[in-house]
Amino acid sequence: MQAKRPVSILAVIHTPALEVLLLERVKPSQFWQSITGSQEDDESLAQTAVREIREETGFRIASRSLVDHRLSNRYLIPPAWRARYGAGVSHNTEHVFSACIESTAEPLLDPAEHQAWRWLPWQDAARCVWSWTNRDAIRLVGRMAESAA
Repeated sequence: MQAKRPVSILAVIHTPALEVLLLERVKPSQFWQSITGSQEDDESLAQTAVREIREETGFRIASRSLVDHRLSNRYLIPPAWRARYGAGVSHNTEHVFSACIESTAEPLLDPAEHQAWRWLPWQDAARCVWSWTNRDAIRLVGRMAESAA
């Protein structure tokens, strides 16, 4: 198995009514999150976001429909997940994207990765996620959409 790159995306999927899609990981359980994933090969960050959204939900989002928030977060990789990365890698840099879809469609989950999904108002979704980067990204998307209305 090839080591993961310590560069990833976080994609907040939401509806025009600001309902946010959350996925529950298989391990650890009760770990709710938006779409995340590591950059592969020579992908651009937008290509990584499009691929991860498709792989984790079945949704086909065009890269032109993505909002690149031009925000990145650097965080310490939890010890339980460090073995996925190369020797000596301790931090990951995550880039924030979002995409608005028409309605609360049912995602097609990979049962090896996610075991449940739900759509929640953005404020509730921000309270449910485990990671601070995900919480902040959901709040950013919600506040930006509200201020644009």
